[in-house]
Amino acid sequence: MTPSIAVAALQILIGLAFVSIPWVRARYGPRAQAAAEAELTRQGVRPEILGENKLRFDHGGHETIVPVTVALVMGACAALNIAGASIATPANWIFQTLVLLGNAAILYSNLTAVKGVETAFAKKGGELAAIDVKAFLTAAENAFPKWVFSILQNIRHVIAFGGSIAILIITAVA
Repeated sequence: MTPSIAVAALQILIGLAFVSIPWVRARYGPRAQAAAEAELTRQGVRPEILGENKLRFDHGGHETIVPVTVALVMGACAALNIAGASIATPANWIFQTLVLLGNAAILYSNLTAVKGVETAFAKKGGELAAIDVKAFLTAAENAFPKWVFSILQNIRHVIAFGGSIAILIITAVA
């Protein structure tokens, strides 16, 4: 396998890993939304507050646009590598670095979700500030199948980080 084909294969794999995000949210997001709304009702908070503040657990907004854009860019980079285009090398350096940084931001956001949402809700005040964020997010998370967070999320991070690092190494030595 030539270096450009190996790089292209990894880029396609990274693109597929990112597309898993909106797929999972489209498939299980409505269930998570219902669970989050039920938790708010249990806490005595109007569930409509989510919609009023554009909070959702489905595949809408940036939860689809960003991962699909990453997948399309990875597909374009893969095509450039397969074609042997001279622009493939700088594209690899630029876009794989962005994937690394973006995935690091995703990982950080996942690890600090409760604190981040608590801070955002406190700034908005009102009903949002009264929400038990940990219980709210746990209810939504528990509505997704267990494999989403225990397996798929970790596989996606390994593919995004490992694949990007491998691509940068292959690009450097090729």
